[in-house]
Amino acid sequence: MDPLSALRDFTIRGELDKIVQVGDEFRFGNDYSFPCTAETAYRSKQGNLYTLETLVNYIKNHHLKHVEYIQNSRTLKIPSVTFPDRKPLVDYLHGTISSHDAIEFPKTSIPADVEEYRPDDPNLLVPKDDEFGAAAAGPAKDEDPSLDYITMIRALERPLKDRESLLVCRNRDFYSVLMASTRREEERQRVESQQRKDGSAAKNRLLLEEDGGGGGFDSTPKPKMHLIKGGKIGEGVPIILVPSAFQTLITIYNVKEFLEDGIFVPTDVKVKAGAAKPDCVTVQKKFSRDRVVAAYEVRDKPSALKAEDWDRVVAVFVLGKEWQFKDWPFKDHVEIFNRIIGFYMRFEDDSVESAKTVKQWNVKIISISKNKRHQDRAAALEVWDRLEEFMRARSH
Repeated sequence: MDPLSALRDFTIRGELDKIVQVGDEFRFGNDYSFPCTAETAYRSKQGNLYTLETLVNYIKNHHLKHVEYIQNSRTLKIPSVTFPDRKPLVDYLHGTISSHDAIEFPKTSIPADVEEYRPDDPNLLVPKDDEFGAAAAGPAKDEDPSLDYITMIRALERPLKDRESLLVCRNRDFYSVLMASTRREEERQRVESQQRKDGSAAKNRLLLEEDGGGGGFDSTPKPKMHLIKGGKIGEGVPIILVPSAFQTLITIYNVKEFLEDGIFVPTDVKVKAGAAKPDCVTVQKKFSRDRVVAAYEVRDKPSALKAEDWDRVVAVFVLGKEWQFKDWPFKDHVEIFNRIIGFYMRFEDDSVESAKTVKQWNVKIISISKNKRHQDRAAALEVWDRLEEFMRARSH
């Protein structure tokens, strides 16, 4: 199947989320894979054929205003769809129209002595004259020697399996393996958490002994308090918000590895590995072994927050778009970043244009390398340092 038809098929079925970029190619579930820069059969009014990465980026962002879409394309360094081509392209990919003048599928001519390809016919292409005779052996004297039946057959072939689907084992369920691994990780985190609590309790006992059991130390446990908007004091675990869009570097999928372990794992890699999307993730600063640190909830659905939940929001990773803050209980982004610390993650070699908007906001820009993963830890520490500094300032 050609890239344009595959994209139209997945769009009509509502399975755009199954189109994932891996390296320099797009994987369409387990069905197809095409190079990102492969030319499609849709020709722009300017004369050029649109590439697959241009069409995938457009159909996933066609709801944006044209100016916002252009900015998004420039940020990703992907050629954009022109304004006159937007509507007919959307109509075709969504199945509203069956064809358009801009579409130019390559034509494959089949000679008269070859039967038409029929999916339900196991013989596929069979020469009419002689099933296993002269036609199979080679062209007859009066036939055109330039006819290449093998090439024509391959032109009509449709891939049924790829290198990934071949690895699928029927009647084998690896879900139990995944669950066992998850349980071990949860147990490890529980043990580490208990060890930190035990260490904190031991320090408290030591301080009591040094103080003679009385005087200036209050051993009564108190709930952790956090200063929130409006100068009020609220109880509970503080909340960090991340965008739900995949265009940003930090999402609900990879925020835990980044903040806890100092390792950046691209979201598409996590999704391709079968990671389920959580509603909420708990993160702790693991870099400090000598003291107990607070835990934070990470969420990516601001619309699901209750009024009292907003009292606990202390930080947000921004996408760089105003619409990210639609329906937030604040007047504008100025008020937001006066009450909540903002972070914008970017690759260090991205263009200046990609951070042009956020440079006008009161947010902290954190840069990481595309390839040097050993530098991720420093970036994660910078986020923690900025966040803890902000929390200390708000608590006074």
